[in-house]
Parts: sequence; C-alpha cells; structure tokens
Amino acid sequence: MTTNVPTRHLGSLAVSAQGLGCMGMSHGYGASDDAQSIATLHHALDRGVTLLDTADFYGAGHNEELIGRAVAGRRDEVVLATKFGFANRLGEPTLVRGDAAYVRQACEASLRRLGVDHIDLYYQHRVDPQVPIEETVGAMAELVQAGKVRHLGLSEAGASTIRRAHAVHPITALQSEWSLWTRDLEAEIAPVCRELGIGLVPFSPLGRGFLTGRYSSVDGLAETDVRRSQPRFADGNLERNLAIVARIDELAAAKGVTTGQLALAWVQHRGDDVVPIPGTRRRQYLEENLAALAVELSPGDLAAIEAAAPSEQIAGTRYDATSLTFVNN
Repeated sequence: MTTNVPTRHLGSLAVSAQGLGCMGMSHGYGASDDAQSIATLHHALDRGVTLLDTADFYGAGHNEELIGRAVAGRRDEVVLATKFGFANRLGEPTLVRGDAAYVRQACEASLRRLGVDHIDLYYQHRVDPQVPIEETVGAMAELVQAGKVRHLGLSEAGASTIRRAHAVHPITALQSEWSLWTRDLEAEIAPVCRELGIGLVPFSPLGRGFLTGRYSSVDGLAETDVRRSQPRFADGNLERNLAIVARIDELAAAKGVTTGQLALAWVQHRGDDVVPIPGTRRRQYLEENLAALAVELSPGDLAAIEAAAPSEQIAGTRYDATSLTFVNN
C-alpha cells in the first residue's frame, strides 16, 4: 500500500497520480450517504489525493455542493475539476449546450455551488454538435482571463475537435473513458493529445465497477442504478463479459493483488501523462484503488492482461445508441 501518492502532470498542471471521481456520491449508482462521502473525501485528501472530479450534472448540482462542503478550509490541498455541458436533468432527453452564454452561466453556477472563487480544471462535458468548438473554448478562455478558471479540458472529444480547441486556447486535459474494456481513444485520440502535450484523465477505469469482479449480475444493484440500462450489463452480454473478468482474476491472483487493482494498474501504466479517476463512496475501496499505484507490471504482464481482455471480445457497447452520438466528436 502506498503511503504517499506520487505526482503526475496534466500539461503544466501537477496533480496526484490518481484522482477521485466523485459522481457516484450523488448520481448514477443509487442512494448515497453524504456523511460517508465527505469522510471518504477527507480521507482522500489525507492520503495525498489532490484531484477531485465532479460536474454540474451529477445529482443536479448536489455533487458540486457536496465537494464544496468537503473542501471548505482545505482549498489549497485540492485541484478542483468540474464540467459543464449537459443542460438536461437525468432521465430527460439529452441536451448538450456549448454556446458562449451558457458557458458563462454554467461557470458562475458551479463556482457558487462549490463555494470557491476559481475552478482549477474546467471541462466541457460533451461537445455540442450545434456550436463550433471555437466559440465554446473561446468563452472558456475568457473565464481563464477573468481568473475564474485556471486550466481548460474537454471530455469525450474527437481528435479533430481537440486540435481545433487547442488552437484557440491550450487544453490541459482530455477526460474520456479508458479501461480494459473501453479502448476507443488509443488509435487516434491519445496520440493527438500526446502530440499537443495534453494529459489524459480516464474515467471509469474499472469499467463502472465491473472489472473489480464484484458483480456477477445486476440483481444487487439499486433500481435507479444506471448500469441496469447499459448494454454491457444486459443479459447475454453480461455473461460473456464475466468470462473476461474471470481471466483477469486469475492473473491478479498470480500477482497477489485484487482483480480491480490489476485492471487499474494496467490503466496507470498507460503513461506518465495518464491520471485515472476511479470513483468510490467508501474509504475501503479508496485504499484498494490507491494500492494499485504500487503494482508493478512488466511488458509481459501487460501483454498477458491485454490478451485476457481483447477488445473484440467485449460484449455490448458502452452506452446506448443515443449516448454514443455524443462520444468522440
């Protein structure tokens, strides 16, 4: 188990080598407990985790308010990352906005909920297909000039969009899904980021918890858990994906680590510019995730892990058809 979390850089921004994704504390995975979540957040800070990731969409603002309460009095220990772009509520038809007026409105609302005077890393949550990225990033750049934002990021953006955005204002980080069962960005997007000096922030590095080996069905998930409606957890797909997890579990046992630690260590080994943000509400799993930083993988280990989880054998898409239209644009 690590005692101090090492540092990596997203562009010029120094952060802990592993961040904490906070979405599940308010959104997506059933009921949560604010007191438990704040205790986990405080424990993360005590352990040296500096990058906390939230969004205005998570819990319709609740997650930002929760983070704001947790970091009050400890602001100088935190790199606060939040996102804007989804203008709908969970369960409503997806509406993405990137127009300049909305960018400014969303930032003011996030600052108010977080209780801070600036955001360290401000992402566009999804690219608005109706608004040129130059307008969106231009408005985000104005927030930097005004001192309300320090660094800019994009989430689930495509390679050409990243290039266009970076030409308007330097992009510090790209946050996209990256794990053993989601490797979309490896062929084109990650190389462009590396060419431009943009850091990579994988969300769901544990496949929404599936790659921990803790789930053999959706029966134990809350009725409101978003995984119940995701294709990879559907009947038929779930069983095929469990066979892949079983192979990873065998490799993990041979290394003396948990299945989740091996899967997370694989992501950590993607490069020194990679800072995954596994999410959890519990200190127990936070510690388990941080311990993955100490897992050393040889080239042979990495090859064996990838052979156990070939992309062509992953059953089901990571989102439904509608949500996929907003990915890698």
